[in-house]
Amino acid sequence: MRVLLVEDEPRLSAQIRSALEAAGFAVDAVADGLEAWHCGRSEPYDAVILDLGLPGMDGLSLLRRWRSEAVAFPVIVLTARAGWTERVEGIDAGADDYLPKPFRMEELLARVRALIRRAHGFSAAELVCGDLRLDTRLARVTLNGEAIPLTAHEFKILAYLMHHPGAVVSRTELIEHIYAQDFDRDSNTIEVFIARLRRKLGAQRIETVRGLGYRLFAGHGADA
Repeated sequence: MRVLLVEDEPRLSAQIRSALEAAGFAVDAVADGLEAWHCGRSEPYDAVILDLGLPGMDGLSLLRRWRSEAVAFPVIVLTARAGWTERVEGIDAGADDYLPKPFRMEELLARVRALIRRAHGFSAAELVCGDLRLDTRLARVTLNGEAIPLTAHEFKILAYLMHHPGAVVSRTELIEHIYAQDFDRDSNTIEVFIARLRRKLGAQRIETVRGLGYRLFAGHGADA
């Protein structure tokens, strides 16, 4: 899943980005409100972490502008402003969650995971597809109760498919959501990762819909 981080304090931005990437997210980090506005209009993010005190365009104005343009990704607002009026302003501007500074990194990660799950209609931290389970908190996958070791990119692809059960997901969509903007993207690697997932989870687990993309099989006990 891909996150846009909008924070102008370099040290904090680096800390948040490092924590997000360690948790399995692809991250684009920007420090300017106008640049963030452009990124939000042109890139398909799964969530945004937004500071309010930004150069170029302040966070509230940026959020209002996104929402007026029907940019609908979930947004969690970070701010050092402690007053309840600022929280109300943020929520009224279109924020989905609000976290005052200073905060624990574990709480921020938990809130981001929850925002993404709710955006796709899930309430529990564990995603279930037949006998396949993915724990979003622990980045752990089990099949019939047995842990399945996955590489970082294998996990990202499976997580995206499990957030879209029954949907056909194109190769382009996968590329846009598992790689950061500055990553050297190679569409052919998606096929390689899908093949590896099939070997680990069962050949019929991920269906190829010719000319369209991939769909996660939601039944029980896919063939090995």
